[in-house]
Amino acid sequence: MIKKKHLIFCLIITVIITGMLTFIITNYISLIIGNKAVITKSDYQILQDSKKLLTLKKYIDKNYLEPVDSQILMEGAAKGLFHSLGDPYSIYMNKEEFKDFKESTSGIYGGIGVIITELDGYVTVVAPIEDTPGDRAGLKTGDRIIKVDDVEITGIGLEKATSMMKGKKGTKVIITIIRESKKEPIDVEIKREEIILKTVKTDMIDNSIAYVRISMFDQDTGKEFKKALKEIESRNAKGLILDLRQNPGGYVTQCVDVADELLDKGIIFYTEDKARNRDITYSKDNKINIPYVLLVDGGSASASEIVAGAIKDRKAGIIIGEKTFGKGLVQTVEKLYDGSGFKLTTQKYYTPNGISINKIGIEPDIEVPALEESDIQGIGEIKDVQLERAVEEILKMIE
Repeated sequence: MIKKKHLIFCLIITVIITGMLTFIITNYISLIIGNKAVITKSDYQILQDSKKLLTLKKYIDKNYLEPVDSQILMEGAAKGLFHSLGDPYSIYMNKEEFKDFKESTSGIYGGIGVIITELDGYVTVVAPIEDTPGDRAGLKTGDRIIKVDDVEITGIGLEKATSMMKGKKGTKVIITIIRESKKEPIDVEIKREEIILKTVKTDMIDNSIAYVRISMFDQDTGKEFKKALKEIESRNAKGLILDLRQNPGGYVTQCVDVADELLDKGIIFYTEDKARNRDITYSKDNKINIPYVLLVDGGSASASEIVAGAIKDRKAGIIIGEKTFGKGLVQTVEKLYDGSGFKLTTQKYYTPNGISINKIGIEPDIEVPALEESDIQGIGEIKDVQLERAVEEILKMIE
């Protein structure tokens, strides 16, 4: 009986090995025949495209009037590859640019403190970062930057424009902008500083309403927000105003940590990739037990809109202010072997109700336009009418 079982086992193993060998040999023969290789049509096209680039490079090396740096040519080809996508958020960065990019999202870097994107061919301000030189100089959401130190930057790409605005602490830079409300371009002189981000600030209004301002979502924002909630709890706050105005976004993981404190168990948002694979992010139980209002405006973008979209769809709080920026795309950031890297748009995100806000934005529950300086007559200070309305609404909710 044992010998019979042993024989059957040997036969099964023999069949498996034979099958594997047959598969390997068949595929080997189909891929390599003599001195030729058989490949798929898509792989053949890649080889043809690579051959075209190599042909062009050889022609340039041989015939171009000036000496040619092969490394610069290859960097240019990589940048062109991403630029041809027509997506302002997908970019290739050389080693130095990638280093600067990582520094700018780590919390400390040198510059003027503005988040920019590319819209309609222009380098456009998404939002100045609170209490930075760009903010104090009066740069606003929607300003189109056309020159840096009198050098045209339209069409040069975001990373190069960013590097031109950066510089040593204490040095000055002149930014030329186009603003919709002005007929002529405006020159703004800004003194560069070391930008040290403190993204969460807390205050109390009328001893009963907590005010928490999140200027952007960096690596520590979730942790800092939880600290702020403990502080306002110890001060017996009865309501919360969370201010995400001019918040250009940042780390999605951090905005999820913030949303998790504001929502019961349920969907915060979900993403879909090219193949329509869906990835759902949920909030847990144990949200804060006081009513809250969320302030947003046209500078509230990306991660800020994830928080706003979840709150609006799930009717967890009241959203006051102006329509948000409308960036509903997710980028993957990768570092390459030589220190260079890239950002590539790989997913689109949706609110809990399945709404994509890309290029659309989120409408507030109560629209309150911000007062511009031109609206004020004979008063040296601009009233924060959005915050005033938020106080009114939170008092109603407390009562």
